[in-house]
Amino acid sequence: MAELIAEKTSVARDFGGASASYDEAARLQRHMGQRLLDLFAGCGPVDQILDLGCGTGQFAEGLQQEWPGASLAAVDLSEAMIRHAREHRSGSVRWAVADAESLPFTDQSMDVIFSNLMIQWCADPRPVLKECLRVLRPGGRLMCSTLLEGTLAELAAAWQVVDPGVSHINRFESCHRLEQQLLEVFAGARVEQETIRLPYRSPLLLLNELKSLGAQYKGEGRRRTLTAPGRIRRLCQAYERESGQVFATYQAGYLVCQKSVG
Repeated sequence: MAELIAEKTSVARDFGGASASYDEAARLQRHMGQRLLDLFAGCGPVDQILDLGCGTGQFAEGLQQEWPGASLAAVDLSEAMIRHAREHRSGSVRWAVADAESLPFTDQSMDVIFSNLMIQWCADPRPVLKECLRVLRPGGRLMCSTLLEGTLAELAAAWQVVDPGVSHINRFESCHRLEQQLLEVFAGARVEQETIRLPYRSPLLLLNELKSLGAQYKGEGRRRTLTAPGRIRRLCQAYERESGQVFATYQAGYLVCQKSVG
């Protein structure tokens, strides 16, 4: 059985609570979402688009610009995120609260599914991938970004100095295992990899950014109270610095899939 990363209610609550701060903090999300859009280049005429795990809807405009005239549906597990998107995004979008493992769409109803940094919160991506396969039309495309094993390695190493043997970083799947799972659903699919390093003035700013995104650690053993100032100071001391700043490494994975025509 796949290891649970977090309960769905916890994921929805944390991201919903970050809906107002998400867009300003989402520099990694902007980079990876744009890379997804680039992967769709030249895929031909599109009539129906699904933004799966749309969050605040930050890519609704980009998707509509990429395919003018296409109909866009956008879903997220978090009701607060969908409410924020409805209030702050323009354009004609069908917003809906939905679980990615049980989508409210008929079979073969979508030409394109765009999903930016959602699937890493699933203990097993295959149920989501199978739902995407179900709703895609023959020849339809899924482009999905995720984070892979090795993400936030510097933060994990610093926490092990301060709190040995205790998890403080969400689990991320290895690229090899993810490729195996992907190919069980989409024949001929592939995972493209990218290493992204983002600078921060201090580890505290990295932690604040993760919280502003709703992407803080969600494991069962996470502390429910504020972390003591002394532990944060020790974390900052243990975190490796380069030229007066710290870096966080993100191992990005881009799932490139197409439903067979036959």
